[in-house]
Amino acid sequence: MVEDAEAIRTAVGIALEEAGCEVLTRADGESLERDLAGFRPDLVLLDVMLPGRDGFELLEVVRQVSNAGIVLLTARDAVEDRLHGLRTGADDYVVKPFVLAELIARVEAVLRRMGRLRTVLEIDDLVIDVEASSVTRAGRPIELTATELKLLTFLAGRHEKVVGKAQLLAAVWGYDDYAANLVEVHVSALRRKLGSPALLHTIRGAGYILRSAGEDA
Repeated sequence: MVEDAEAIRTAVGIALEEAGCEVLTRADGESLERDLAGFRPDLVLLDVMLPGRDGFELLEVVRQVSNAGIVLLTARDAVEDRLHGLRTGADDYVVKPFVLAELIARVEAVLRRMGRLRTVLEIDDLVIDVEASSVTRAGRPIELTATELKLLTFLAGRHEKVVGKAQLLAAVWGYDDYAANLVEVHVSALRRKLGSPALLHTIRGAGYILRSAGEDA
């Protein structure tokens, strides 16, 4: 990710890492070619308005040496700017200010189209096919709402790791629909639908964890 605004660079970097990505961030594109050669990213996030070479110039650099997906980030929302970015080779164009959850969803969509995103997650007899939006347990289909599926997928991507309520709010809802018991209600419904033995657990004072049924609490 190349972004000169430190607050945005830090927030997006953390959100991507929480989404399971390995992330390299830079404040400018001066070392971009060297970074691309050493890091070999699946996707590059480029701010358009950068000191020195702007995002459009860096986009051309990426396209010359890498087949990575490219998502442009910018406050410039004019149609001609978006069209220029897409015609130059960008895979998506996200206008600031943006909700982190939407940006992560856009990144995942680009990676999925490129075949670089793992789309089937398995924990014991639970199988989540992200691309098909289907969930089964022991071969039995489980009907989930779109929000429950997003919540389950996020937790499954962090299998055996405790995930805090704030992380879930940011990743699943983007804080837009915040209510005091929002996470608890959805976790309770999801736990009930997943059935027994329990896979989804509450860690008091810390958050939630999705783990194999045989693991100790």
